[in-house]
Amino acid sequence: MDKFEEKTTKTTEIFDGKIIKLQVDDVTLPDGKTSKREIVKHPGAVAVIALTSENKVVMVEQYRKPLEKSLVEIPAGKLEPGEKPEITAIRELEEETGYTTNNLAFVTSFYTSPGFADEILYLYFTDNLIPLVEEKDLDEDEFVELMEVTIEEAETMINEQKIHDAKTAYAIQYLRLRGLR
Repeated sequence: MDKFEEKTTKTTEIFDGKIIKLQVDDVTLPDGKTSKREIVKHPGAVAVIALTSENKVVMVEQYRKPLEKSLVEIPAGKLEPGEKPEITAIRELEEETGYTTNNLAFVTSFYTSPGFADEILYLYFTDNLIPLVEEKDLDEDEFVELMEVTIEEAETMINEQKIHDAKTAYAIQYLRLRGLR
């Protein structure tokens, strides 16, 4: 038993949407007092660090409505019910970039916002990109622009806050640690 564990005494579902669910939990704290926790339930997601044969990072630019601006990110997407993360990774790579791979390596997984959400993101790496013969369709509400950038260009985009999400910043640091210049 975790010494900081909070015991849930009641869960109230607030919203059940296409991507997320929102609930409020009444909890008993370790000191016996009570509190409420607003929790976002998410099915999980994947992201792919994809390198071209020229050591360029494959990225996509897309508009992020919650931020009211476009970001440059590594290819990513949410898990479908019952889908294995590596299958999601290949599907998202194909849909968003026009590439596939037969060599996908698991890097790590991490919680994106553990203070209020249970979303876990599985991160994969490939440097064996194969252009698709026939491009896959994006989701009907998804609009992206493909980019292939050097590490230096990506670092400039981080400084300019064009890359401004944790998974992509993590990806660039991962590539630096692997010695990519």
